[in-house]
Amino acid sequence: MNYEFESNEEFSEKLDSEDILSEFRNKFYVPNNTIYMDGNSLGLLSKDAEKSINRVVKEWKQNTIKGWMTGDQPWFYLPEEIGKKCAQIVGARGNEVILTGSTTVNIHSMISTFYNPQGNRTKILADELNFPSDIYALKGQILMKGLDPEKELILIKSDNGRYLDENKIVGSMTDEIALIFLPSVLFRSGQLLDMQYLINEAHKRGILIGFDCCHSAGVIPHEFNKWDLDFAVFCSYKYMNGGPGSTAFLYINKKHFDKKPLLSGWFGCDKNKQFNMDIEFEHARSAGGWQISTQGLLSAAPVESALDIILEAGINNIREKLKKITSYLTYLVDVYLSKEPYNFKIGTPLDPEKRSGHISIEHDKEAVRIGKAMLDNGIIPDFRPPNIIRIAPIPLYNTYHEVWGVVQILKKIVDLKEYKNYSKGREIVS
Repeated sequence: MNYEFESNEEFSEKLDSEDILSEFRNKFYVPNNTIYMDGNSLGLLSKDAEKSINRVVKEWKQNTIKGWMTGDQPWFYLPEEIGKKCAQIVGARGNEVILTGSTTVNIHSMISTFYNPQGNRTKILADELNFPSDIYALKGQILMKGLDPEKELILIKSDNGRYLDENKIVGSMTDEIALIFLPSVLFRSGQLLDMQYLINEAHKRGILIGFDCCHSAGVIPHEFNKWDLDFAVFCSYKYMNGGPGSTAFLYINKKHFDKKPLLSGWFGCDKNKQFNMDIEFEHARSAGGWQISTQGLLSAAPVESALDIILEAGINNIREKLKKITSYLTYLVDVYLSKEPYNFKIGTPLDPEKRSGHISIEHDKEAVRIGKAMLDNGIIPDFRPPNIIRIAPIPLYNTYHEVWGVVQILKKIVDLKEYKNYSKGREIVS
């Protein structure tokens, strides 16, 4: 897809005037005097989500324990109800998605269920660019099967440290692979993998496959059912704007509902029998069967309304703006920042169809100090080693004019050598 852009400030204002999603910015608390470009790590608080939190607090105050079964949204069924909303966003049946746990806990739950090494098929196929927490979980699950992660975890290598070659992934789907677990999006570069292609190729070889969709859910239209995906996990605090540490989601294809959840917990029981208090576990024949613990309602509440905003805006509209606004950012970087003395490079696929919600701007020498200078100039990005400043213009609340402003401030930081006022040491949280 080719967009035609101009580099002047007036053109950014023209793009904003044509933006059909511009009204959604008013639904969020946007920090004063700040250009927030870190929604790929933590989405902003919406006014609707705040109301949901206040509603649950009021219910707790007034209804006490009766809140589990009273009110407009009985707490007992809230994870399932939120799962139904989320299912519309990721292309699943309503009972295939559940709000539960955290991403890493859900990875452990899914891998313990789907990793069943037998005979020659004993290995898990993953990739070396994945988020480290995912790799920790995979190694732990292999150890719990009494096997050696050094032998049984196969990591696809990257040719350049940025991207994965999907054909190389398919070429590694040998008859020794018991399970494949990959990210939908590479967290450093923003590369979006062709999930449908990889799912089809895995299934041709009789291999189960799952994805970590933390960096795509909420901005990329998914079709989990259509693609016949086996399972997925994803958080709600990035593009879904559910709040810091908010509860995650898991998806399980209906065809797997009879599998036994090995990380079993009381809230995974068949809801109609849960309070029978039987010591024999009969799990719900739905994604809800993989719940482990009681859901924290104050964490679930903001997710409920945050999803309503995505549904109102429309996931396809969000995707279209995402492609355009990230393309605008890469265009401006090329115009203003690609040559001497700036020397910024784009480390994200230039084809908008092959990337998700952030642009990785690389600077070989001064990424850390430039990132610190951006903060003091009112811009919030994030840094990922070794040399990446991630900038995420979020379709629901960022503007084209803000994107233009980010590039102008980056230019100023280099022109005035402002970065030299900072140390090269990385902060604990970056």
